[in-house]
Amino acid sequence: MPATKDRTSRNQAASRPSRPFTLWREVLTAYAAPALMAGIAGVVTGQRDLAVAACTSIAGTSAVVAFLVGTWLRHGGQPRRWTTTAPRVALTAALVIAAAGAAALLGWFTAQWLPAHTPVPATPWLERLRIDLPVSAALATTIVTLRWRSTTTASPA
Repeated sequence: MPATKDRTSRNQAASRPSRPFTLWREVLTAYAAPALMAGIAGVVTGQRDLAVAACTSIAGTSAVVAFLVGTWLRHGGQPRRWTTTAPRVALTAALVIAAAGAAALLGWFTAQWLPAHTPVPATPWLERLRIDLPVSAALATTIVTLRWRSTTTASPA
């Protein structure tokens, strides 16, 4: 009897429509989730710089990337055909590589080039950007892409 109940509940869950992709909600979640998790980790481990970065570079990057990727995927309400037909893993991997690569370049530029060519001094928080930006971008891109893709395949096109 439990096997039947489990199968029935799985079928009911699959037949329920998924919550629609709402960009502002995705951006808010992209900011709040890493801010809370990294902030808690910074407080628990006594890393003040991590607690500060949690609400600035980590969560800020996640929110900006979630907004940019979500806006690009929605494409004015008419998604690009290849984004809906490409395999989910391939689409996610391509976007993660692009977003993390761009964020890594921005992190390098900010941490390395900026202090060498401007009066901005090299500080430890600038060095954090080399890791914070690409990791945040990769996570935000993955989550937003998978979330968006789950809502597009569930609705009839």
